[in-house]
Amino acid sequence: MSAGTVVVAPMAPAGPDPTASAAPLDAESREWLRTLRADGAERDAAIARLRDLLLRAARFEVGRRRRSLPHVRGDEFDDIAEEAADDALMSVLARLADFRGASRFTTWVYKFALLEAAVKLRKRAWQGREVPIHPEAWALQRTTALDPADRAEQTELLTAIQAAITTALTPHQRDVLVSLAIDGVPIDVLAERMASTRGALYKTLHDARRKLRSELAAAGLELDARRKEAT
Repeated sequence: MSAGTVVVAPMAPAGPDPTASAAPLDAESREWLRTLRADGAERDAAIARLRDLLLRAARFEVGRRRRSLPHVRGDEFDDIAEEAADDALMSVLARLADFRGASRFTTWVYKFALLEAAVKLRKRAWQGREVPIHPEAWALQRTTALDPADRAEQTELLTAIQAAITTALTPHQRDVLVSLAIDGVPIDVLAERMASTRGALYKTLHDARRKLRSELAAAGLELDARRKEAT
């Protein structure tokens, strides 16, 4: 999509009128909502102004993070900001009924652009990088500054955790846990690689952690209980 292109989304589905919220809206926020809910040229103009606002926010976030991506060219950063602004615009227009006036409307929509830009930059940072999800590609980190007794206990615990990850989890749970919790793969990147969603991966991660805690407890390795005994 070329710079300056305005995406005109359908009217947001009918929902509760945010102006009826308990939180009183400032005049500027009320005007934003009125014009974005209007018809014809007035709504088109409001959408164009909103898109400009979102683009400024996206460019700010891209500029703030660009040092962490030295391999990305300047024109790619421009494209990322444009795409982030377009996606944020669609999200805002679809969720107008969610605005409750806890902050100014411009502050509320600004966060959409920041989020979209951050997600796209994370994906760009991992573009072309392999996601190491096979057991032989990962290892649990050990703390070296321990006395012999604590080091032995740590080794026992990490061995039990690694065994539980390998044997107690399903292949999918293991892949998700290792990628997110051990290898530090951004969840947006993993969702894209696995053709899944953030929500589905969070649910898988939660189930995997719960199963691991159960396995460790069965092996007598309840960390919370050990901490209480030591106090």
